[in-house]
Amino acid sequence: MPNGQQTATIPSVNRSRIRWIVPVAAVILALAALVAVVVRALDLSAEINVAEAASVTLAALTAGTAAVIWFRRRATAATPRRAEVDAAAEVLAGLVAKQWRDEPRDRLLDNPEPIPVRWQLTVDKSVMSPPRLITNQAELVFTGRSDEIASLAADFRALARRRLVITGGPGMGKTTLAVQLLLRLLSTRQADRAGAVPGEVVPVPVMLPVSSWDTGAHPRLQDWLTVRLTADYPGLSAPELGAGAAAALVDGGHILPVLDGLDEIGAPARAAVIQAVNASLTDRDQLILTSRTTEFTSAMSDIGRPVTAAAVITPKLLSPQAAADYLTACLAATPSLAWQTVLAAVGTRTAPGLTTLATTPLGLWLIRTVYLTADPTPLIGPLGSDTDTLRAHLLDRLIPALITARPPSTDPADHFRPRHQLNPDATRRYLTYLARTFPPTTTRDIAWWHIARTTPHIWSTIGLMGGLAMALGIGFLGLVLGAGLLFGLLLGLAGGIMAGLMFRLEVRESWADETPGYADLRLRGRTLLLLRNNKVGFVLTVGTPLLVVLVTGFAGGYTGRLAGVLAEGLATALALTMAFALIDWAQQPTLTSISTPRSSWKADRALTFVRMITFGLLWGLTSGLWLAFMAGPDFQLTELTLRLIVGLGSGLLAGPAFALVGDHRAWPIYTIAVAVLTLQRRLPWRLMDFLDDAHRLGLLRTVGPFYQFRHAALHDYLAATHTPSWPGRKEDER
Repeated sequence: MPNGQQTATIPSVNRSRIRWIVPVAAVILALAALVAVVVRALDLSAEINVAEAASVTLAALTAGTAAVIWFRRRATAATPRRAEVDAAAEVLAGLVAKQWRDEPRDRLLDNPEPIPVRWQLTVDKSVMSPPRLITNQAELVFTGRSDEIASLAADFRALARRRLVITGGPGMGKTTLAVQLLLRLLSTRQADRAGAVPGEVVPVPVMLPVSSWDTGAHPRLQDWLTVRLTADYPGLSAPELGAGAAAALVDGGHILPVLDGLDEIGAPARAAVIQAVNASLTDRDQLILTSRTTEFTSAMSDIGRPVTAAAVITPKLLSPQAAADYLTACLAATPSLAWQTVLAAVGTRTAPGLTTLATTPLGLWLIRTVYLTADPTPLIGPLGSDTDTLRAHLLDRLIPALITARPPSTDPADHFRPRHQLNPDATRRYLTYLARTFPPTTTRDIAWWHIARTTPHIWSTIGLMGGLAMALGIGFLGLVLGAGLLFGLLLGLAGGIMAGLMFRLEVRESWADETPGYADLRLRGRTLLLLRNNKVGFVLTVGTPLLVVLVTGFAGGYTGRLAGVLAEGLATALALTMAFALIDWAQQPTLTSISTPRSSWKADRALTFVRMITFGLLWGLTSGLWLAFMAGPDFQLTELTLRLIVGLGSGLLAGPAFALVGDHRAWPIYTIAVAVLTLQRRLPWRLMDFLDDAHRLGLLRTVGPFYQFRHAALHDYLAATHTPSWPGRKEDER
């Protein structure tokens, strides 16, 4: 795989066969358990009544028939009509605006003001196309400052094909400029549309990490964009837009991809990405790409040609006076004497290491973050003479400085303060583990659903837990039938081993590459959708089994228990239909659905519980009705009630096994993995709360459903530090 990992891509293997294994095997397992119970309850010395046996068997197959019908209906479902592309583009623009509403504030882009980095066209002509391909003007011009983003955005719009590569050294603000351009282009999009010539498309800017593009699985840029838009913006899959909205936007040129971090992937992958970009772009396709200068130049040399018709810009170091002015703006109106001395040292270069570091946006951020509320005297001591030593010192002090400066708060207005009290040592340990688990040489994206990749023996653990859940459900049934403890244990053990092997055989490492699922359980505005999903399924799933049961019951002349068989068949089919319809309905996004780390985690958790509860209740209802049916015609009402309760209890016990059924199993696998890593003291149990707090502190940032370290330098520093020990002493795990 070119990029060394598969973040947010669709695996290339064919899953059509795999997704059948668990549901079909579960039905067979349930039928086997029920047949065993029936055989034990029958008087084997009596003459076999063929009609009774046929009726019981066919009624038991109701669930299997309904499941097969549903799976076939899902596989052959007609594609809904495509939504209007303009309407879908407006929906996407709203989703992107919602996604980035708070991120600029969290990244301190305007606090107190943007860092005044100057940008200009690269002087290396070998990495850029001839000017005649880039601009329609007599001269190619692209100059400006980050604190004057309107001018830079105007220069971008003046490019012939609006393609831009942002290069620069580490910590020079490449990603920050890309975010600023995205926000500016998004804010002026309506005005740009009003001033566009007929037929001109004004695309929606969407930021995506390059590291998530597997060019082996998706050779065309458009194919990968469709996959990522669908995953990052579930609202594009809302029923109101119909099927294929994301693909229609991409194919129609309505997307301006802002691809961040070309330098964050290996050299072969960089070359493959540039080649794929050049092969995919048409005349109307726009693009913004960021990369470190050295890595971008190397990629251009490897493939022998630049990004077609793209302007390439590079930053200039800040002047010492500009750096001092920015730090002054961050301080109080009258800085302390110590700070006045530091500011003078920056401007006069008396502390050369400090001055050099302060001329980069990363250096300014580190200096203000670590020493804004502390005594800055160490900056002009021995540390101030060497840039590398000073940078390492600041990175080492960063975590405790932020935690000390920002105590926890539950006030929603406090966006920069965590919700929990964090321990600096534990926080460093957790972040170091994540930095090494998601190494900079492979990816900058911290995907919560990939945590399982780091957990030893996770797949055997999942198989064991799935088998245990199924064993509890089956064993409970056998036990309460009055068959005795031994029979119940043996039946549960057999079922558990069978289910455990089934889960273990299906479990593959590709499970850790699955993207999170989606579930929205709000009824408001979605009730009609639930009823509409249920209508066709009710006719197909209920009508067919009822017909089979009726014909079988009368043909066999065994009408004494026909009512019981009908009741069991009807209830089972109805429950199965409702379960499938509920899951279908829950997975339908709304037009306002976006994917952030927290929202994707909650959505997959909701889907897991919907699947677990609905199929658990289905199992329980079927088991309870069979228990009641086996009681014979002379049963008491209390006995019937008890047997129904027993069946439902069995279903709830087996329910967790159904959490591993389906296409999306991210949350249950994540939960198991985090539990193991918590016991090893490598991650906190409430990991998502911890990541959210780290984001509020400014240690992490979000890009779609991913977390990333706020600066690549922090990621590199933590990943390169000595592997922390996992002490046995008691610490504050928050």
